[in-house]
Amino acid sequence: MNRKLYFLILLIFTALSLKAQETQFTHADTLRGSITPERAWWDVMRYDISVTPDFDKKYTSGFNNITYKVVEANHPDVMQIDLQQPLVIDSIIQDKKQSLSFSREGDVYFVKTEPQNINSEHEVKIYFSGKPHEAIRAPWDGGWTFTKDEKGRPWMTVTCQGLGASIWYPNKDHQSDEPDRGASLAMRVPKELMAVANGRMLDKTEHKDGTISYKWGVENPISNYTIIPYIGHYKNFSEVYTGIKGDLDLDYWVLDYNLEKAKDYMPPEVHNLLDAFEYWFGPYPFYEDGYKLVETEHTGMEHQSNVSYGNWYAGGYRGRDGSGTGLGLTWDFIIIHESGHEWFGNNITTNDLADMYIHESFTNYSETLFLDYVYGEEAANDYNYGIRSGIQNKAPVIPAYGVNAQGSGDMYPKGGNMLHSIRHSMDDDKLFKNILTGLNMTFHNKTVDGSEIQEYISDKAGYDYSKVFEQYLTTTKIPKLQLYIDAPNSKMFYKYTNVVDGFNLPLVLKGSEEKIKIIPSAEWQSVDIQHKNQYLFTPWRIEHMYYIDVELLKNKD
Repeated sequence: MNRKLYFLILLIFTALSLKAQETQFTHADTLRGSITPERAWWDVMRYDISVTPDFDKKYTSGFNNITYKVVEANHPDVMQIDLQQPLVIDSIIQDKKQSLSFSREGDVYFVKTEPQNINSEHEVKIYFSGKPHEAIRAPWDGGWTFTKDEKGRPWMTVTCQGLGASIWYPNKDHQSDEPDRGASLAMRVPKELMAVANGRMLDKTEHKDGTISYKWGVENPISNYTIIPYIGHYKNFSEVYTGIKGDLDLDYWVLDYNLEKAKDYMPPEVHNLLDAFEYWFGPYPFYEDGYKLVETEHTGMEHQSNVSYGNWYAGGYRGRDGSGTGLGLTWDFIIIHESGHEWFGNNITTNDLADMYIHESFTNYSETLFLDYVYGEEAANDYNYGIRSGIQNKAPVIPAYGVNAQGSGDMYPKGGNMLHSIRHSMDDDKLFKNILTGLNMTFHNKTVDGSEIQEYISDKAGYDYSKVFEQYLTTTKIPKLQLYIDAPNSKMFYKYTNVVDGFNLPLVLKGSEEKIKIIPSAEWQSVDIQHKNQYLFTPWRIEHMYYIDVELLKNKD
């Protein structure tokens, strides 16, 4: 039953993705998902956000002060600002003095600006208000969450990946433009509540009306959808982890009645994840901003330096193991998976939502790598093979570009199995580890196209994996390896079918002492075999390491 619930979630995600891919894209989709002329001429330097949520009225008001740099000499004197209905922009002030006019088209505002010189820097302070969209089933459906904790007290937060941060504050809502100099978020709340956000607390101000403003901020660039408030009856405990770059501040914010439970449960899980991921991926990307877990009512999300946690202080994914092996119940899925996004998703961020597999495939595979670090290669192989049963293959992982389209939910288990296959094909874990670490160093705090990541892997591996990526990311076909044994001549014949032209995934077949490497193609090839190594071609052995189907033929004609 538990496993069925896990796969139900994957089915829901896939259904939503399929629906999105079947949609006839509109002008609004292009405005949301592309770099329009009204977006292209300015680069976000910093966001300074302030919000006052009213729990009883489910109403919010505030502003976003956007610092930006002009990057085009000849540009339209119009700026695109995104804010989704039913929220509205009340007014906009340029450089602390000039009121700007604006018009609205759906969820986009076109703001009239004065001519501005290239390389000059400016500010626009955008005031907004209204009853925001509420999440129906967070985090899968985004928006504000106004709920109550176990004691019936207010508890508020936001989720907005995919849907976009413009669901709750005005911004340049495109993943390709992160604020280079970081961001801050100030929340004004009743004095009995605590407000937590990304990075470190910068200021606390008590007001005469019985409210308190808490201001938090990060130094690093940050994706706008990962800037998130958490408001409730929180208590904090802290510690210091000695990592690759020195002391890393760890903070845990949990509901007051879970404090003692959290003190026992959370630190060992976090230490294990940091040990494993700093080994595989290199140093935690945001030492300057610290690492923080914050308890929430939904399952969890990868909010940068501000990871949300709602996994009920137990192993698995709320008690479920998607691999069906039992291995997934021995560690906390949310802590491991969502924290894995600090490297893939938050540190390395894709320019277009269509390349979301860079976030999710690598982070899905971080689960396998975590198991490899803690339990060894055999357990990792078992887990990775187990999650394969969640692959639907009903739509490609990569959807249309430029329209804010999100690919198939297969980007999780299928993407993880693709990377596992590539790793085994290299047969060199030192090289594979150096590639993962190199990715996080080369693209530190950068936004990328998926093609850049693919090219980096091929370049550093010294092998062209472009057709492998094409197969697994742009088609729904499972590669098939056909085998034919010519026993009298001690030969094994092999070839690929059901593949894109040029598919060239190498297969390294290993036993306790024997090893054979082959690079099948669409044409028959053969390799000499002996009685002692013929077992390496046993289908289940191959399928356990590589996401391919294996078929034994009686003849090769």
